[in-house]
Amino acid sequence: MKSEFPNRRTRIKICGITRVEDALAAAAIGVDAVGVVLTEKSKRFAGIARACEIRRVLPPFVDFIALFMDDLPGFIAEAVAAVQPDMLQFHGRESAQDCVRYGMPYLKAIAMGGGMDMESTVRAHPTAAGFVLDGHAAGERGGSGRTFDWSTVAGSRTEHLVLAGGLTSGNVGAAIRAALPYAVDVSSSVESMPGIKIASAMADFVAAVRAADVARAQA
Repeated sequence: MKSEFPNRRTRIKICGITRVEDALAAAAIGVDAVGVVLTEKSKRFAGIARACEIRRVLPPFVDFIALFMDDLPGFIAEAVAAVQPDMLQFHGRESAQDCVRYGMPYLKAIAMGGGMDMESTVRAHPTAAGFVLDGHAAGERGGSGRTFDWSTVAGSRTEHLVLAGGLTSGNVGAAIRAALPYAVDVSSSVESMPGIKIASAMADFVAAVRAADVARAQA
């Protein structure tokens, strides 16, 4: 259930980080979290060794989110032990039992592009810390750059919704106004190629979110 106190600062996650310098640039502009992809299914796969490097350089209060998609439990356990992320994110068909077995808070992604019933996934994951609403269809990978109809989640009473999929510095303000999410998650629009981020694009995105927050607070 949503808190009676509305969220007035939209949290920001930049996902698909593969380089230390990009993680540091994201932290310097005030993001709340960086996402590192640890599923080999993704073209933004970082690998455990690189994930450990990124983890080590992050300053306090910038969370490290490790992303998986229908990966083998043994591999996930190995990655969690080595990297020690703050939170896990599951982007596949994982059940609640699959997600909680590592004893860590987790986000569950919901593929909004294929007409999936968001509420059924929410009910199936009662202990999830939040839900990432992405624009891709079920079974597809995130980072597709596709949006979905944000109005479909307006008024949802599910807490800690993270809006993703096709967000840019040009449309994130409209997305925040339409969906009132807890957080926004960006990847493809702030990179020159998969996994290679552009510092100025990340800064523009953060500035657009902050501007939307100011406008929302003054409304």
